[in-house]
Amino acid sequence: MGVEGCTKCIKYMLFFFNFIFWLAGGVILGVALWLRHDPKTSNLLELELDGAHAPSTFYISVHILIAVGSVMMVVGFLGCYGAIQESQCLLGTFFACLVILFACEVAAGIWGFMHKDTVSKEMINYYDSVYEKASTQTLITEPEKRQAAAAVLKVFHETLSCCGKGQGTSILTQLTDVLGLTDLCPSSGTSVDCHRRIDELFTDKIYLIGIAALVVAVIMIFEMIFSMVLCCGIRNSPVY
Repeated sequence: MGVEGCTKCIKYMLFFFNFIFWLAGGVILGVALWLRHDPKTSNLLELELDGAHAPSTFYISVHILIAVGSVMMVVGFLGCYGAIQESQCLLGTFFACLVILFACEVAAGIWGFMHKDTVSKEMINYYDSVYEKASTQTLITEPEKRQAAAAVLKVFHETLSCCGKGQGTSILTQLTDVLGLTDLCPSSGTSVDCHRRIDELFTDKIYLIGIAALVVAVIMIFEMIFSMVLCCGIRNSPVY
């Protein structure tokens, strides 16, 4: 006993899309955990100097992504089970969850588009402040603070294989390293400025999140349509 004809086809299509949705939730959860524990980002975002931590905006976005991936896996399972069981109650709950998720995703997408450069700008400003403390504080009056800033700066340079705020400061810092006055640039001797490296690191990851969100949004639209069609088909089916 169950739906027949085109509605039955919709039932299996909904199950298929829900299975893809469930897999997408797993992929998003995995990507979010990778972004959270990626050595490059974690090394930079866990830095601290004089009680000031590195900007945490990126981590906030990643934690939201972890929550979204987890919820997607639960909702995807609910949709698969509701489609197979042909349950109007489960399908209605599934549709309501999809609407809420879709609205949250649209809101998050708008916020992310408006603040897409915030993460890299905040990190660049933090890097500049550390660079200034490492290069301007004198060895005589504040040697401990200068050494602490230099240690944080060294982490930046080694992690990103960069040196300096721009081409000029990069060459100058390498020169002071050669003269033995400082030890800031990475062992590779690169001359790439850190502003560009920071921008590339976080911009690439933001685009990765955006592509994943777009794919999920398309799947959700199809699922909302199929769930409503199947729910109406179940209600109008003569066997119910």
